[in-house]
Amino acid sequence: MSTATETTSRPVTENTRVRGVTRLVSPNEVKKKIPASPEVLAKVAEHRETCRRILRGEDPRLLVIVGPCSIHDPVSAMDYARKLTTLSEEVSDRLFLVMRVYFEKPRTTVGWKGLINDPHLNDSGDIAHGIMVARQLLLDVAALGLPAATEVLDPIMPQYIADLISWAAIGARTTESQTHREMASGLSMPIGFKNGTDGSIQTAIDAMRSSRSAHGFLGIDQDGMTSIIKTAGNPDGHLVLRGGRDGTNYHPHQTADAAAKLKAAGVPTAIMIDCSHANSGKDPARQPEVWKSILDQRADGRTDIVGAMLESHLEFGAQNLGDDPSKLRYGVSITDACLDWEATAALLRVS
Repeated sequence: MSTATETTSRPVTENTRVRGVTRLVSPNEVKKKIPASPEVLAKVAEHRETCRRILRGEDPRLLVIVGPCSIHDPVSAMDYARKLTTLSEEVSDRLFLVMRVYFEKPRTTVGWKGLINDPHLNDSGDIAHGIMVARQLLLDVAALGLPAATEVLDPIMPQYIADLISWAAIGARTTESQTHREMASGLSMPIGFKNGTDGSIQTAIDAMRSSRSAHGFLGIDQDGMTSIIKTAGNPDGHLVLRGGRDGTNYHPHQTADAAAKLKAAGVPTAIMIDCSHANSGKDPARQPEVWKSILDQRADGRTDIVGAMLESHLEFGAQNLGDDPSKLRYGVSITDACLDWEATAALLRVS
Protein backbone atom coordinates (compact mmCIF):
# COMPACT_ATOMS: atom_id res chain seq x y z
CA MET A 1 0.00 0.00 0.00
CA SER A 2 1.38 3.43 -0.97
CA THR A 3 1.41 6.19 1.60
CA ALA A 4 0.04 9.72 1.11
CA THR A 5 3.59 11.02 1.07
CA GLU A 6 4.53 8.67 -1.78
CA THR A 7 1.46 9.76 -3.78
CA THR A 8 1.96 13.50 -3.45
CA SER A 9 5.72 13.46 -4.03
CA ARG A 10 5.57 11.89 -7.49
CA PRO A 11 8.08 13.86 -9.59
CA VAL A 12 6.93 15.83 -12.63
CA THR A 13 9.12 15.02 -15.62
CA GLU A 14 7.17 16.19 -18.67
CA ASN A 15 6.08 19.59 -20.03
CA THR A 16 8.08 21.35 -17.34
CA ARG A 17 8.88 24.21 -19.72
CA VAL A 18 5.54 24.32 -21.55
CA ARG A 19 3.50 27.41 -20.70
CA GLY A 20 0.28 26.25 -22.34
CA VAL A 21 -1.33 23.86 -24.83
CA THR A 22 -4.19 24.96 -27.11
CA ARG A 23 -5.95 22.39 -29.25
CA LEU A 24 -6.03 23.39 -32.93
CA VAL A 25 -8.96 22.83 -35.24
CA SER A 26 -8.43 20.06 -37.78
CA PRO A 27 -7.56 20.59 -41.46
CA ASN A 28 -11.02 19.28 -42.39
CA GLU A 29 -12.69 21.88 -40.19
CA VAL A 30 -10.62 24.69 -41.70
CA LYS A 31 -11.44 23.51 -45.22
CA LYS A 32 -15.14 23.39 -44.42
CA LYS A 33 -15.00 27.01 -43.25
CA ILE A 34 -12.82 28.14 -46.17
CA PRO A 35 -13.51 25.67 -48.98
CA ALA A 36 -11.85 25.50 -52.37
CA SER A 37 -14.19 25.01 -55.31
CA PRO A 38 -13.62 22.20 -57.83
CA GLU A 39 -12.75 24.89 -60.39
CA VAL A 40 -10.00 26.32 -58.16
CA LEU A 41 -8.55 22.89 -57.42
CA ALA A 42 -8.58 22.02 -61.14
CA LYS A 43 -6.64 25.22 -61.83
CA VAL A 44 -4.06 24.36 -59.16
CA ALA A 45 -3.63 20.91 -60.72
CA GLU A 46 -3.16 22.54 -64.14
CA HIS A 47 -0.56 24.95 -62.77
CA ARG A 48 1.35 22.11 -61.12
CA GLU A 49 1.46 20.23 -64.39
CA THR A 50 2.77 23.31 -66.18
CA CYS A 51 5.58 23.53 -63.60
CA ARG A 52 6.38 19.86 -64.16
CA ARG A 53 6.48 20.30 -67.92
CA ILE A 54 8.92 23.19 -67.59
CA LEU A 55 11.11 21.21 -65.19
CA ARG A 56 11.15 18.27 -67.62
CA GLY A 57 12.05 20.51 -70.56
CA GLU A 58 8.71 19.93 -72.31
CA ASP A 59 7.72 23.62 -72.02
CA PRO A 60 10.46 26.07 -73.08
CA ARG A 61 9.24 28.92 -70.90
CA LEU A 62 11.11 30.10 -67.80
CA LEU A 63 9.44 29.24 -64.49
CA VAL A 64 9.59 32.41 -62.38
CA ILE A 65 8.76 32.42 -58.66
CA VAL A 66 8.25 36.11 -57.88
CA GLY A 67 6.77 38.09 -55.04
CA PRO A 68 7.34 39.35 -51.50
CA CYS A 69 9.99 37.78 -49.30
CA SER A 70 7.13 37.13 -46.89
CA ILE A 71 3.47 38.03 -46.59
CA HIS A 72 2.63 40.22 -43.60
CA ASP A 73 -0.33 42.18 -44.98
CA PRO A 74 -3.00 40.38 -47.06
CA VAL A 75 -4.26 43.69 -48.49
CA SER A 76 -0.94 44.68 -50.05
CA ALA A 77 -0.39 41.04 -51.06
CA MET A 78 -3.60 41.10 -53.10
CA ASP A 79 -2.65 44.45 -54.59
CA TYR A 80 0.59 42.81 -55.74
CA ALA A 81 -1.25 39.70 -56.95
CA ARG A 82 -3.58 41.71 -59.18
CA LYS A 83 -0.63 43.50 -60.79
CA LEU A 84 1.20 40.21 -61.29
CA THR A 85 -1.87 38.60 -62.86
CA THR A 86 -2.04 41.33 -65.49
CA LEU A 87 1.69 41.12 -66.20
CA SER A 88 1.53 37.32 -66.34
CA GLU A 89 -0.86 37.48 -69.26
CA GLU A 90 1.45 39.92 -71.04
CA VAL A 91 4.56 37.72 -70.80
CA SER A 92 2.91 34.28 -70.87
CA ASP A 93 4.53 33.34 -74.18
CA ARG A 94 7.98 33.17 -72.55
CA LEU A 95 7.49 33.18 -68.75
CA PHE A 96 5.29 31.22 -66.37
CA LEU A 97 4.85 33.45 -63.34
CA VAL A 98 4.08 31.97 -59.92
CA MET A 99 3.55 34.33 -56.98
CA ARG A 100 5.61 33.91 -53.83
CA VAL A 101 3.07 33.59 -51.02
CA TYR A 102 5.40 32.78 -48.14
CA PHE A 103 3.76 32.47 -44.70
CA GLU A 104 6.50 30.82 -42.63
CA LYS A 105 9.94 32.30 -42.03
CA PRO A 106 12.83 30.22 -40.68
CA ARG A 107 14.98 32.30 -38.35
CA THR A 108 18.70 31.93 -37.70
CA THR A 109 18.06 32.92 -34.06
CA VAL A 110 14.85 34.78 -33.25
CA GLY A 111 12.47 37.15 -35.05
CA TRP A 112 9.05 37.35 -36.66
CA LYS A 113 8.15 33.82 -37.80
CA GLY A 114 5.63 34.70 -40.48
CA LEU A 115 1.93 35.36 -40.95
CA ILE A 116 0.76 31.91 -39.86
CA ASN A 117 2.71 31.98 -36.60
CA ASP A 118 2.13 35.65 -35.81
CA PRO A 119 -0.71 37.14 -37.89
CA HIS A 120 -1.17 40.12 -35.55
CA LEU A 121 2.54 41.05 -35.78
CA ASN A 122 2.77 41.30 -32.00
CA ASP A 123 4.30 37.97 -30.94
CA SER A 124 0.91 36.71 -29.71
CA GLY A 125 1.26 33.42 -31.60
CA ASP A 126 -2.36 33.19 -32.75
CA ILE A 127 -1.65 30.31 -35.12
CA ALA A 128 -5.31 29.30 -35.43
CA HIS A 129 -6.14 32.74 -36.87
CA GLY A 130 -2.98 32.71 -38.97
CA ILE A 131 -4.03 29.50 -40.70
CA MET A 132 -7.41 31.01 -41.58
CA VAL A 133 -5.84 34.20 -42.95
CA ALA A 134 -3.30 32.23 -44.98
CA ARG A 135 -5.87 29.90 -46.51
CA GLN A 136 -8.21 32.76 -47.40
CA LEU A 137 -5.38 34.66 -49.07
CA LEU A 138 -4.41 31.60 -51.12
CA LEU A 139 -8.02 31.26 -52.27
CA ASP A 140 -8.13 34.94 -53.20
CA VAL A 141 -4.93 34.57 -55.22
CA ALA A 142 -6.27 31.41 -56.88
CA ALA A 143 -9.48 33.23 -57.80
CA LEU A 144 -7.35 35.52 -59.99
CA GLY A 145 -6.08 32.47 -61.88
CA LEU A 146 -2.60 33.05 -60.46
CA PRO A 147 -0.51 30.09 -59.23
CA ALA A 148 0.99 30.33 -55.73
CA ALA A 149 4.33 29.19 -54.30
CA THR A 150 5.40 28.88 -50.69
CA GLU A 151 8.15 27.51 -48.48
CA VAL A 152 7.06 24.53 -46.42
CA LEU A 153 8.56 24.77 -42.98
CA ASP A 154 6.27 23.24 -40.35
CA PRO A 155 5.56 19.61 -41.34
CA ILE A 156 1.94 19.81 -40.15
CA MET A 157 0.98 22.95 -42.06
CA PRO A 158 0.68 21.38 -45.56
CA GLN A 159 -2.45 19.54 -44.40
CA TYR A 160 -4.13 22.93 -44.04
CA ILE A 161 -3.01 24.78 -47.18
CA ALA A 162 -1.06 22.54 -49.60
CA ASP A 163 -4.10 21.85 -51.80
CA LEU A 164 -3.79 25.46 -53.02
CA ILE A 165 -0.02 25.47 -53.68
CA SER A 166 1.39 24.95 -57.20
CA TRP A 167 5.11 24.96 -56.33
CA ALA A 168 6.94 24.74 -53.02
CA ALA A 169 10.43 25.23 -51.67
CA ILE A 170 12.49 23.54 -48.99
CA GLY A 171 14.74 26.28 -47.64
CA ALA A 172 18.49 26.40 -47.19
CA ARG A 173 18.22 25.84 -43.43
CA THR A 174 15.95 22.80 -43.74
CA THR A 175 17.18 21.02 -46.89
CA GLU A 176 19.40 18.85 -44.69
CA SER A 177 16.54 17.94 -42.34
CA GLN A 178 15.28 14.36 -42.54
CA THR A 179 11.83 15.54 -41.46
CA HIS A 180 11.58 17.92 -44.41
CA ARG A 181 12.93 15.38 -46.90
CA GLU A 182 10.28 12.91 -45.73
CA MET A 183 7.57 15.57 -45.92
CA ALA A 184 8.66 16.53 -49.45
CA SER A 185 8.36 12.89 -50.53
CA GLY A 186 4.62 13.10 -49.92
CA LEU A 187 3.83 16.59 -51.21
CA SER A 188 1.73 16.78 -54.35
CA MET A 189 3.51 19.64 -56.08
CA PRO A 190 7.02 20.15 -57.53
CA ILE A 191 9.60 20.98 -54.87
CA GLY A 192 12.67 23.21 -55.18
CA PHE A 193 15.51 22.33 -52.80
CA LYS A 194 17.84 25.21 -52.02
CA ASN A 195 21.54 24.64 -51.57
CA GLY A 196 22.72 24.97 -47.96
CA THR A 197 23.57 28.29 -46.34
CA ASP A 198 27.22 27.27 -46.63
CA GLY A 199 26.73 27.03 -50.39
CA SER A 200 26.79 23.22 -50.46
CA ILE A 201 25.00 21.78 -53.50
CA GLN A 202 25.49 18.24 -52.24
CA THR A 203 23.03 18.90 -49.42
CA ALA A 204 20.28 19.66 -51.94
CA ILE A 205 21.24 16.71 -54.15
CA ASP A 206 21.00 14.39 -51.15
CA ALA A 207 17.59 15.88 -50.33
CA MET A 208 16.37 15.32 -53.89
CA ARG A 209 17.48 11.68 -53.79
CA SER A 210 15.85 11.12 -50.42
CA SER A 211 12.55 12.77 -51.34
CA ARG A 212 12.27 10.69 -54.52
CA SER A 213 12.02 7.59 -52.32
CA ALA A 214 9.08 6.27 -50.35
CA HIS A 215 9.02 7.08 -46.63
CA GLY A 216 7.01 6.41 -43.50
CA PHE A 217 6.81 8.96 -40.70
CA LEU A 218 4.54 10.53 -38.10
CA GLY A 219 2.12 13.29 -39.06
CA ILE A 220 -1.54 14.19 -38.85
CA ASP A 221 -4.49 13.25 -41.02
CA GLN A 222 -7.25 15.57 -42.24
CA ASP A 223 -9.08 15.11 -38.93
CA GLY A 224 -6.02 16.24 -37.00
CA MET A 225 -5.28 12.79 -35.58
CA THR A 226 -1.67 11.71 -35.12
CA SER A 227 -1.04 9.19 -37.89
CA ILE A 228 1.57 7.14 -39.67
CA ILE A 229 2.09 8.76 -43.07
CA LYS A 230 3.41 6.58 -45.88
CA THR A 231 4.50 8.26 -49.09
CA ALA A 232 5.24 7.22 -52.66
CA GLY A 233 8.13 9.64 -53.25
CA ASN A 234 8.20 12.92 -55.17
CA PRO A 235 9.91 12.78 -58.60
CA ASP A 236 9.53 16.53 -59.17
CA GLY A 237 12.33 17.78 -56.94
CA HIS A 238 14.90 20.15 -58.41
CA LEU A 239 17.84 22.34 -57.39
CA VAL A 240 17.59 26.01 -56.43
CA LEU A 241 20.90 27.88 -56.41
CA ARG A 242 20.80 30.74 -53.87
CA GLY A 243 24.49 31.34 -53.16
CA GLY A 244 26.16 30.78 -49.81
CA ARG A 245 28.50 32.22 -47.22
CA ASP A 246 31.37 32.22 -49.72
CA GLY A 247 29.39 34.20 -52.31
CA THR A 248 27.34 33.64 -55.43
CA ASN A 249 26.76 30.47 -57.41
CA TYR A 250 24.83 31.65 -60.48
CA HIS A 251 27.71 32.24 -62.91
CA PRO A 252 28.04 29.95 -65.96
CA HIS A 253 30.94 27.86 -64.64
CA GLN A 254 29.11 27.36 -61.34
CA THR A 255 25.80 26.37 -62.91
CA ALA A 256 27.62 24.00 -65.29
CA ASP A 257 29.34 22.39 -62.33
CA ALA A 258 26.00 22.05 -60.54
CA ALA A 259 24.43 20.42 -63.62
CA ALA A 260 27.29 17.94 -63.84
CA LYS A 261 26.86 16.98 -60.18
CA LEU A 262 23.11 16.53 -60.64
CA LYS A 263 23.67 14.30 -63.66
CA ALA A 264 26.26 12.23 -61.83
CA ALA A 265 23.84 11.72 -58.94
CA GLY A 266 21.13 10.48 -61.29
CA VAL A 267 18.63 13.22 -60.45
CA PRO A 268 16.98 15.79 -62.77
CA THR A 269 19.36 18.45 -64.04
CA ALA A 270 16.71 21.18 -63.90
CA ILE A 271 18.13 24.26 -62.15
CA MET A 272 16.37 27.31 -60.75
CA ILE A 273 18.47 30.35 -59.82
CA ASP A 274 17.48 32.56 -56.91
CA CYS A 275 18.27 36.15 -57.81
CA SER A 276 18.13 37.22 -54.18
CA HIS A 277 19.70 35.97 -50.93
CA ALA A 278 23.43 35.34 -51.20
CA ASN A 279 23.38 35.62 -55.00
CA SER A 280 22.59 39.32 -54.64
CA GLY A 281 24.28 39.84 -51.29
CA LYS A 282 20.73 40.54 -50.03
CA ASP A 283 20.82 43.79 -52.02
CA PRO A 284 17.67 43.92 -54.17
CA ALA A 285 19.31 46.40 -56.52
CA ARG A 286 21.65 43.59 -57.61
CA GLN A 287 18.89 41.12 -58.51
CA PRO A 288 18.79 42.43 -62.12
CA GLU A 289 22.45 41.36 -62.54
CA VAL A 290 21.53 37.79 -61.68
CA TRP A 291 18.44 37.93 -63.89
CA LYS A 292 20.53 39.08 -66.85
CA SER A 293 22.97 36.21 -66.31
CA ILE A 294 20.07 33.73 -66.34
CA LEU A 295 18.80 35.10 -69.66
CA ASP A 296 22.29 35.13 -71.14
CA GLN A 297 22.96 31.53 -70.12
CA ARG A 298 19.66 30.38 -71.58
CA ALA A 299 20.44 32.28 -74.78
CA ASP A 300 23.73 30.37 -74.92
CA GLY A 301 21.81 27.10 -74.98
CA ARG A 302 21.67 26.21 -71.29
CA THR A 303 18.34 24.39 -71.37
CA ASP A 304 19.01 22.97 -67.89
CA ILE A 305 18.40 26.43 -66.39
CA VAL A 306 14.62 26.35 -66.24
CA GLY A 307 13.67 28.71 -63.43
CA ALA A 308 14.35 31.90 -61.55
CA MET A 309 13.30 33.42 -58.25
CA LEU A 310 12.86 37.12 -57.48
CA GLU A 311 12.02 38.83 -54.18
CA SER A 312 9.74 41.70 -55.09
CA HIS A 313 7.08 43.84 -53.41
CA LEU A 314 5.13 46.98 -54.18
CA GLU A 315 7.88 49.23 -52.82
CA PHE A 316 11.68 48.93 -52.72
CA GLY A 317 13.62 47.80 -49.68
CA ALA A 318 12.57 46.65 -46.24
CA GLN A 319 11.47 48.04 -42.90
CA ASN A 320 11.72 46.92 -39.29
CA LEU A 321 8.55 45.54 -37.74
CA GLY A 322 8.90 47.68 -34.62
CA ASP A 323 6.45 47.81 -31.74
CA ASP A 324 3.50 49.37 -33.57
CA PRO A 325 2.31 47.52 -36.71
CA SER A 326 -0.04 50.42 -37.55
CA LYS A 327 3.00 52.53 -38.41
CA LEU A 328 4.31 50.13 -41.06
CA ARG A 329 4.65 51.55 -44.57
CA TYR A 330 2.30 49.98 -47.09
CA GLY A 331 3.79 47.46 -49.50
CA VAL A 332 7.26 47.35 -47.92
CA SER A 333 8.75 44.03 -46.78
CA ILE A 334 9.35 43.42 -43.06
CA THR A 335 11.84 40.62 -43.76
CA ASP A 336 14.37 40.65 -46.63
CA ALA A 337 14.60 43.76 -48.78
CA CYS A 338 12.70 43.50 -52.07
CA LEU A 339 12.77 44.99 -55.54
CA ASP A 340 9.89 47.40 -56.17
CA TRP A 341 7.02 46.58 -58.52
CA GLU A 342 7.99 48.97 -61.32
CA ALA A 343 11.53 47.58 -61.50
CA THR A 344 10.19 44.02 -61.31
CA ALA A 345 7.76 44.54 -64.18
CA ALA A 346 10.47 46.13 -66.32
CA LEU A 347 12.78 43.19 -65.58
CA LEU A 348 10.20 40.54 -66.47
CA ARG A 349 9.30 42.28 -69.71
CA VAL A 350 12.94 42.01 -70.81
CA SER A 351 12.97 38.24 -71.17
